[in-house]
Amino acid sequence: MSTTSDILSQRREKAAALADLGTTLYRNDFRPDRRISSLLAEGDHLQPEQSDPHKEQHRIAGRIMALRKFGKAAFATVADSSGQMQVYIRRDVIGEPGFESFKKYDIGDIIGATGHLFCTKTGEVSLYGNQVVLLTKSMQPLPEKWHGLSDVETRYRQRYVDLLVTPKSKETFLRRIEIIKLIREFFTGHDFFEVETPMMQTIPGGATAKPFKTHHNALGIDLYLRIAPELYLKRLLVGGFERVFEINRNFRNEGLSTRHNPEFTMLEFYQAYATYEDLMDLSEELIASICETICGTLTIIYQSQSIDFTRPWRRLSMDQALIDIGAVDPDDLDDESRVFSLVRKHGITLDKQAGIGKAKTALFEHLVEDKLVDPTFITAYPTEVSPLSRQNETNPEITDRFELFIAGREIANGFSELNDPVEQLQRFEKQISERGDDEEIHPVLDTDYIRALEFGLPPAAGEGIGIDRLVMLLTDSPSIRDVILFPHLKPR
Repeated sequence: MSTTSDILSQRREKAAALADLGTTLYRNDFRPDRRISSLLAEGDHLQPEQSDPHKEQHRIAGRIMALRKFGKAAFATVADSSGQMQVYIRRDVIGEPGFESFKKYDIGDIIGATGHLFCTKTGEVSLYGNQVVLLTKSMQPLPEKWHGLSDVETRYRQRYVDLLVTPKSKETFLRRIEIIKLIREFFTGHDFFEVETPMMQTIPGGATAKPFKTHHNALGIDLYLRIAPELYLKRLLVGGFERVFEINRNFRNEGLSTRHNPEFTMLEFYQAYATYEDLMDLSEELIASICETICGTLTIIYQSQSIDFTRPWRRLSMDQALIDIGAVDPDDLDDESRVFSLVRKHGITLDKQAGIGKAKTALFEHLVEDKLVDPTFITAYPTEVSPLSRQNETNPEITDRFELFIAGREIANGFSELNDPVEQLQRFEKQISERGDDEEIHPVLDTDYIRALEFGLPPAAGEGIGIDRLVMLLTDSPSIRDVILFPHLKPR
């Protein structure tokens, strides 16, 4: 069996031989006039061994994915972004010089072919080539079968190869593109404006996460890659944009996992004169419609679990979820000492400043979260863990906030916005005073955001949806790396 080194050496030799024959290895003067998918559809009426009676000439271009040579003739399977088709090459048709060059082509080379349609004995619509030209010589071999890239990390590191040889991977990213298109259409159809906010910020805010830091030489200041666009989007509500959304890249200097990549894509949207309950309804409508369009059904299988997106979705307060799903005694939730006793019983570690709100949230994450398979809204989050959310008017210990869970993971987070500048300032100051060594809480207060609130933020609600995690669900992908074209990996 030839080693990779042998194959590379053989390809270099072929490239040199082609150059000696006067063949340009990297040319850019061939223009295809048809996509392969449309050409296949056009020839669908042809019967076996039948040619297009008009011999109409077509030009296609693509990568050779397979080669079968028979001495004086050959079949090359050529792929463009729309599909694959066979090209039939005969020495007596393309001529001796052209065929001599063709014999030195390899799987992976990109070619242009001109010819007419015909149907083979086996009923495959093909192109009967009368001209074949080399457009790009491939010096690296494609894997003959997918086990040629059996290392999962190699698939992520060499995504360009993964996309070439793995139809499922390509389909996943085509679905991702369609999902983002549907999101845009949904929000513009609901009178939202798509906007852009800074990716480099002087003060990272809108979430609790450790940021990436850089320095701007001309301004002489440190800047941070955004962890969330929230505070800027709400500034736009102050400025009179009453419905805004952004499909944005966020950056968080955190660990890697099947659900976490340091660079990820979020949808965030904000609506004036709306509450968190309005956004729960909107989220159901958005995600259910995307699911039905992309998957053709509201019931999907994700990693062997059946998930039903049929509306309405279940809604539970955090306390009720701890009782119904976490099997916590209701009396325990009303007593702070009992709550902390449960935390210790389950081996959960909390920071020293944690109150009952953080304790309940930790219990929920430990006892309930992974059991929420069908879409479920968890509401009434403690104020202690919701620094930007509006307090509930009847119970100040909780906020008008929800998180959406599907397949045991958080997909969305939304809430009625806190628009009282005095209270927001107090919450920021409290969060900073209790920061300690927590690098996820920025030590500088965003005074400009407080100033914006003083001009008047209309009553509003906002939400963030993790696009990567949503794509994972709708493509049955086990890892976030399967839905990010170029995920971050440790260097080899």
